[in-house]
Amino acid sequence: MKTITTNLPRKLYRAEQIRENEADVAALVDIQMYPLMVLAGQAVVDCALMHAHENTLFYVICGTGNNGGDGYVVARCLDSAGRMVEVIQTGDVEKIKGEAKQARDAWLVAGGKESQQFPQKWDSDAMIIDALLGTGLTGDLREEHLQCIERMNTSGRMIISVDVPSGLNANCGQPMPDAVEADMTVTFIALKRGLVTGFGPHYSGQIYFAGLGLNKTFEKQVESSAQFSNAEQLIQQLKPRAKFYHKGMCGKVVLVGGNKGMPGAIRLAAESALRCGAGLVSVLTHPDNIAAVVSSRPELMVQGIEDGEEATALLEAADVIVVGPGLGQDNWAISILRQILDLDKYRVMDADALNLIAFAPEPVKLRNTVITPHPGEAARLLKKSTQDVESDRFSAAKQLQQQHQAVTVLKGAGSIIASESQCLVNHSGNPGMATAGMGDVLSGIIGAFVGQGMPLEDAAALGVYLHGAAADLASSQGQRGMIASDLFPYLRQLVNPESAR
Repeated sequence: MKTITTNLPRKLYRAEQIRENEADVAALVDIQMYPLMVLAGQAVVDCALMHAHENTLFYVICGTGNNGGDGYVVARCLDSAGRMVEVIQTGDVEKIKGEAKQARDAWLVAGGKESQQFPQKWDSDAMIIDALLGTGLTGDLREEHLQCIERMNTSGRMIISVDVPSGLNANCGQPMPDAVEADMTVTFIALKRGLVTGFGPHYSGQIYFAGLGLNKTFEKQVESSAQFSNAEQLIQQLKPRAKFYHKGMCGKVVLVGGNKGMPGAIRLAAESALRCGAGLVSVLTHPDNIAAVVSSRPELMVQGIEDGEEATALLEAADVIVVGPGLGQDNWAISILRQILDLDKYRVMDADALNLIAFAPEPVKLRNTVITPHPGEAARLLKKSTQDVESDRFSAAKQLQQQHQAVTVLKGAGSIIASESQCLVNHSGNPGMATAGMGDVLSGIIGAFVGQGMPLEDAAALGVYLHGAAADLASSQGQRGMIASDLFPYLRQLVNPESAR
């Protein structure tokens, strides 16, 4: 029977939701907690054997909690399969209770041994099973745990973490302050949200999911705190155009930005709007930038403006206004932003538009708006540090949404889209996107979808997904050295799903 899968469930949960409900859900499906632990251990074994050689020596690092209990089950199952196993017990065995003690006792009765010491030298064909700490971690690690994690991370050997990499906060994806850098993580029953955003994906590696027969019942019984965006459903909104369509029916997007000497950001945002299907794309920029923008993309309508009043007519004709890329923070930028905030229009706000709003003494309400801050911009808006934002990205995204009454995209690995009704997590993209101009491209993508009539939350979620998906396709030539404009041909391909059929 297949016990693990890389097809992850959409719903995401806080660690305490799982701990508080797993026993009740197990009772509903008539399974006791120790047999459940055995199923979890077997799932880890199945993953380990998929990636091991015949002569692999398995080091199972066990803590004193239930995660360590899972580790003892792993050791016993591997031993029963004729594999070489060494168990390293890291804590006071007197603290091992309940099902974890039952699992340890079963290992010892079967003739298993345990050591209190890490090897001086790891076997050349070793694999490490990290069963040190589980999902209950909330505060900073103790010194002895930090030392264990360092020994694993510096081993140079493949690591499989049990349920969650030891040291990683399962709710927010923050190392506390360090965590096991796993090659793979086998997680159980429900997907912990900290595995998929912020630092979580780095420490988790490839995530395998094992429902243990409880996952479907668990999802029915327990309301999720977040979920992956449903890209497949969102893409269905990109239907083939009717034959009678003309450019005026495909969205009038006006992009505002590009202060003196800064045409690049607004140029990238504007082309991405075109590439995602906007019918009419206009750029309002500093007069010095007109030639630079027009000469590189003549399909754009470009107008130089000296202040916000000059922009009024074009802004009022827009279906959506994208403001911020290259805007700057001087009087020119302030004048234009004030004009935009006075209009009752759909808006996408990024970069310096957000930095200017952060200076306001009271939070600015931004109805009918999508904001797309990176963690630094989010920190300024919330009057916090970037570290505070990254330490709990879900909370930061929700605070921003409530504070500004805007759909919020908190960018980064596992970007979070927070609306009034829910939190979504994006699952596309790669580290090659860590380069200038990527955020500007995203602003234009979202603006294009809003301009074509898509609801704000859907436009944000689809925009973030396609942005990452285009980068994934572009990365076929390598992540390092990928630039923002490399996404354009792939965006055009992705927004025409019917051409792939």
